[in-house]
Amino acid sequence: MHAVYLKNGRLTVRTDYPPPVAQPGEALLRVRLAGICATDLELVKGYAGFTGVLGHEFVAEVVAVNGSEEEQAWWNGRSVVSSINIGCGQCAICQQDGSEHCPNRQALGIHGRDGAFADYLTVPIANLHEVPAGVADEAAVFTEPLAAALRIREQVVVGPGEKTAVIGPGRLGLLVGQVLALTGNEVIMLGRSQSSLVMPAQLGLATALADDLPDDSFGLVVEVTGNEAGFAQALRLVRPQGTIILKSTFHGLPRVDLTKLVVSEIKVVGSRCGSFAPALRLLANHAIATTPLIDATYPLTEAQAAFTHAAQPGVRKILLRPATFSSLTD
Repeated sequence: MHAVYLKNGRLTVRTDYPPPVAQPGEALLRVRLAGICATDLELVKGYAGFTGVLGHEFVAEVVAVNGSEEEQAWWNGRSVVSSINIGCGQCAICQQDGSEHCPNRQALGIHGRDGAFADYLTVPIANLHEVPAGVADEAAVFTEPLAAALRIREQVVVGPGEKTAVIGPGRLGLLVGQVLALTGNEVIMLGRSQSSLVMPAQLGLATALADDLPDDSFGLVVEVTGNEAGFAQALRLVRPQGTIILKSTFHGLPRVDLTKLVVSEIKVVGSRCGSFAPALRLLANHAIATTPLIDATYPLTEAQAAFTHAAQPGVRKILLRPATFSSLTD
């Protein structure tokens, strides 16, 4: 099958990649659409040292289930998305908190497990979520990053009237801004140029240039740039006893002046994956705009050009669409 393979920082589109086989408790999925995110771009730079098939934002169709008759009858043919973390299921962390922080976990297309930039992939049946009727593939493909945006609301209680800033009006930042705006609080999208603020303004979000705002302006600052300058701005803009949410991963070792964190008693919260069910409900209710965030869709076979496009400044979501092949079960 076709697959986008990463090894030693080199991205190739393979035509001879062995198709996966669903193990007991797993489902075989035919990928319909997948999205390139900032983590994928960082993996190419060397983040996490991953070797394998990239991709963890996707929507697919179930073509086979290696499970009970009831599971086969329910899942076969359904449109699905999948959570990306696969824990051991045996450790205390898995049993108490779930798979997201299992010390032995795999993560689709990120750590220890092939991902979705391929014609087919396998995932545990327990990771599957059915896509509600009426949710197009072009919206469903945003389920994983939207769930990540919603994770902030699970981690931090946003008090009434809390002034919030989102630094980085890009792929994930625009989802974060929309999610936080649902609280009814003032949310301001911050960028480095006026051109970067056009899209958030079109989505009805308040905007400003980060450099134009005074120190200590916000009680909650979400940093979504994934770069050192973005964190420095977040630290400057958060008020004493405020909270900074770090939402991006990036390859590198940032230099950080920790003085304000201590003197002003700033909380710093790392934020990663979230629950898929509320994300799918928001998509089904058309509460989050996703169509304006798509800049282009490429065939999977043109993944190298797609990654080049996705890495350009100001580009938002780039999608990959595999070709249609007959079922591997034929």
